[in-house]
Amino acid sequence: MYTLHIANKNYSSWSLRPWVLMHALDIDFKEQLTPFKGQINYGDFKKFSPTGQVPCLIDGEQIVWESLAITEYLYEKHPSVWPSTREARTWARCAAAEMHAGFSALRNQCPMNCGVRVRIHQIDTALQKDVTRINELWEEGLARFGGPFLAGSSFSAVDAFFVPVVFRLQTYGLPLNSQAQQYLENILALPAIKQWEQEAIAEPWREPSHEKETLAVGVITTDLREKD
Repeated sequence: MYTLHIANKNYSSWSLRPWVLMHALDIDFKEQLTPFKGQINYGDFKKFSPTGQVPCLIDGEQIVWESLAITEYLYEKHPSVWPSTREARTWARCAAAEMHAGFSALRNQCPMNCGVRVRIHQIDTALQKDVTRINELWEEGLARFGGPFLAGSSFSAVDAFFVPVVFRLQTYGLPLNSQAQQYLENILALPAIKQWEQEAIAEPWREPSHEKETLAVGVITTDLREKD
């Protein structure tokens, strides 16, 4: 059985990608969660990950790090990870790679914090550009491949790569067009997504640097998490 090493569900957007992909596609695995102690705790994570970061997948003697590499590794054994047609698979890989490498304003200004709702101070030009591109990309995928998922009728890796975006959009109330908003709501309703969110809200840990990043960009209007 695979073992997937992750960090706090409330904060760790990178951990979320392979976790939700494997859950949504019924790929059996053991979850190993190591909470953050400080924003990155290399010492603890180095015990299982070459980079000292998460996620990291263990398959027997094979160690696979980085969410995109984990996705491609899983595809070799589980073809449903990517869409079955070449056209949809190519588009999905491009969109996932764009997410993996880009959207820096969204990442930096809207850190993942699943358990809160935030009234953001401002949406500057860079952040608006990212949000506009997300609307465009989602709308394109849904129109081109018929939905309800980005590359067709089945959840695939491209959806998993955008789940952290879904949580960020929910947390900070960023504006979406109607089609993108419907996609967001459909993703949030999936059992795997609801499980992650519920477990994130129930976590007892608060990581100060992540909390500080959230407070720097807006005012917390609702905190759904378990109290300390």
